[in-house]
Amino acid sequence: MPPRGRPPLPHHPRAATRPAAPQAAQPAPQPEESRGKLFRVSGLPAVSALFAHEPQRVERLFFDERLKPAVGGFCKAMAAARKPYRMVDGEELAKVAGTVLHGGVVALMAPRALPAFDTEAAKRWTEPLLILDGVGNPHNLGAILRTAAFFGLPRVVLSDHPGQAAPSEAAYRVAEGGFEWVELYRAANLPVLLKRLRATHRIFGTALDPKRPSVDAGGLAGGSKPVALVMGNEEDGIPPATLAACDTVLTIPGSGRVQSLNVAATAAILIHALASAGG
Repeated sequence: MPPRGRPPLPHHPRAATRPAAPQAAQPAPQPEESRGKLFRVSGLPAVSALFAHEPQRVERLFFDERLKPAVGGFCKAMAAARKPYRMVDGEELAKVAGTVLHGGVVALMAPRALPAFDTEAAKRWTEPLLILDGVGNPHNLGAILRTAAFFGLPRVVLSDHPGQAAPSEAAYRVAEGGFEWVELYRAANLPVLLKRLRATHRIFGTALDPKRPSVDAGGLAGGSKPVALVMGNEEDGIPPATLAACDTVLTIPGSGRVQSLNVAATAAILIHALASAGG
């Protein structure tokens, strides 16, 4: 039985000569369908942030009936750009999203290019800078970007560490729109970059290094230079060459009952400390 509201497909051999059906009647793309470089952004917070900042990156929009009132403005923007948008049922939306946890709306978008980090440009920045060197889990990356956006941290740098997670569908889903509020940069040869950055920033590396004295989050406060905070891989921490290029080792003292915190939890504590200290 065809879905309610759609006429059965005609079987007459001359049906192909009839006017084409409106775009809204086209089947939703499947997740395995080739979509070039597009990837899916799910959930109203993430899709809203995308339309608020760079609506031109949205190529297709799908939503279910319960989200229809909330996405009216998005549909107008898509219509003005002559791009497809469509209300679908829950089963189709799950196929588009690749998950039932889609939040009622899915946008297919073109990812932003990550510009190279420029230490000369950084000289003009007064806000704290977060640098990730090998944070490999996309959910951790998304959680960190969500925290950065929540506390108003404007920039995050991703190193060229082979294990470093890049923006992805999974990261966007966890970030809840955080990617649209934070500028992302890509940095090559991070140890060399950090040595240059010392002229304008106080560089802290989060690590457990018994060979070097360390400070806690209170050490982020004060100082005449903004902070650059480096966080490393979930399992291996900051690579030795990167840690050697940091001015100060920072640790978060705990009860000792467990060895360490998840990197996203550590980032949340330290980003809050940066925000409270004013950078």
